[in-house]
Amino acid sequence: MNKEKRLEILTRLRDDNPHPTTELNFNSPFELLIAVLLSAQATDVGVNKATDKLYPVANTPQAILDLGLDGLKSYIKTIGLFNTKAVNTIKTCQMLVDLHGGEVPESREALEALPGVGRKTANVVLNTAFGWPTIAVDTHIDRVSNRTKFAMGKNVGEVENKLLKVVPAEFKVDVHHWLILHGRYTCVARKPRCGACIIEDLCEFKEKTE
Repeated sequence: MNKEKRLEILTRLRDDNPHPTTELNFNSPFELLIAVLLSAQATDVGVNKATDKLYPVANTPQAILDLGLDGLKSYIKTIGLFNTKAVNTIKTCQMLVDLHGGEVPESREALEALPGVGRKTANVVLNTAFGWPTIAVDTHIDRVSNRTKFAMGKNVGEVENKLLKVVPAEFKVDVHHWLILHGRYTCVARKPRCGACIIEDLCEFKEKTE
């Protein structure tokens, strides 16, 4: 795919949704961090249902530590892998209290040192909470980038590196939100909704659907 096509795709996505953000509910960097931690192999809707009950009771590292492991589990038990996620959340909260004064650090290295936080989660927090031009590649972005030929790669790391290379600076902060939403609602896994797609004429996917 050439530079002109990519620019037109990004321009259309921006015109359609000028101020995209995550569909996870949050009011602070800490709430976002915990929501992203809980969202692995779970839907944003499912995470929001749990955090909408949890955060009014506990929305700081110390408040979650005060709940204790079993108390936390009672709020997130509807989310897949909740036992492991609860353990990681408690450990993360303890590290935030001990090492960062209860605040979420604006540092990739410090974020990735937290239990259960990998590169993708760190990218989401740095981008959405702090406005960094990072690109968190999930399954939706991986699929859309490869299917459209916008930024091809054999794995999420390759796709991220390609996106960082080919996406102009003015689009970098928002591009991962556009691609996630596009993959979630239009360029879906089983049968993409090409007929309802605003970039269908630019996409290089050969097996277009109605």
